[in-house]
Amino acid sequence: MLESWFDDKKEFSSGSIKRTPDVQLEVDSATKNLALYYYQTCWFCGTVRATIARLNLTIELRDIHDNNGHLEQLTREGGSGVVPCLYIGNPDGTAEWLYESQDISNYLEDRFGGKS
Repeated sequence: MLESWFDDKKEFSSGSIKRTPDVQLEVDSATKNLALYYYQTCWFCGTVRATIARLNLTIELRDIHDNNGHLEQLTREGGSGVVPCLYIGNPDGTAEWLYESQDISNYLEDRFGGKS
């Protein structure tokens, strides 16, 4: 499984959540203001990306090694250059920056996992 985290061409979403098209559209709308700051070979980032794939989420991926602007924004606005970090844009224009892979995965699971 680890190899697939480092290869975008491989599918690592086996067992991913299946939704009706209408529900998936709602989830996609809810994730449009989320972005994951990461880099390709980061183990902890890989665990979050696996959660994103399993939950069938459309979240923008911002690789801080491929785009220096992403690292600058993360450091300037998030307060740290540590990854993974989930950017959460709020409807009121404010933003939250969620660090720690387990906290990010728990947030995504709680919000989009479909568990009651």
